[in-house]
Amino acid sequence: CFKGLHVGAPLTTFDVRKVELTPLEQRKLTFDSHAMVTELQSSGFEKNQAELIVSALVTLATANMDVVYKDMVTKSHQEIALQQIMAHLDSVRKDMVILEKSEFANLRSENTVRRLSFFSLIMMAETKLDINLERSRVSDMFTEQEKKLMEATSDFHHKVTTTAAINRKLDLQVASLKTLLESLKLQTIRYLAATLFSGLAVALGLYRLWKP
Repeated sequence: CFKGLHVGAPLTTFDVRKVELTPLEQRKLTFDSHAMVTELQSSGFEKNQAELIVSALVTLATANMDVVYKDMVTKSHQEIALQQIMAHLDSVRKDMVILEKSEFANLRSENTVRRLSFFSLIMMAETKLDINLERSRVSDMFTEQEKKLMEATSDFHHKVTTTAAINRKLDLQVASLKTLLESLKLQTIRYLAATLFSGLAVALGLYRLWKP
């Protein structure tokens, strides 16, 4: 008689990390075959008939459990996958923040350098005879640089808006993944329940077949 079943399942992967679904020693079907044989004998079956029925039921349950474990998503697998995604999202957000700070610092430094350059040009222009013309030229240059600075600032704000949109999209993808994982978990439970009911139905059919 069979006291327990061990069902093997292959390893599954997510990203670059290997994740084992369920340890082999935990994949056991608690099934007291001796008690089942005794019950069938008490119902009128001969011993060899009862053992044949139990053997068929065990074989069917083993095959069904092997199919279930091949496509099964465990809680530990879900947690590891979610941790990997969240770590990737954190890395992307940090890179975005660093990029924003770096661009803003570069713009501010460039603006400071340009302002110093403008002041130097003004001081040099004051030594020339046509000071009014020189001031006008410097003023025009300053206006052009201010325009470029405004364009750079507008581009910076556009990048910030784009970054926020990317963050929202990533949040939606995470929520969608959580929903998918929950759906797979529910489908697995339903499939396992259907498998057990199918096994019971086969056993009942065999019981009726050999019932005197």
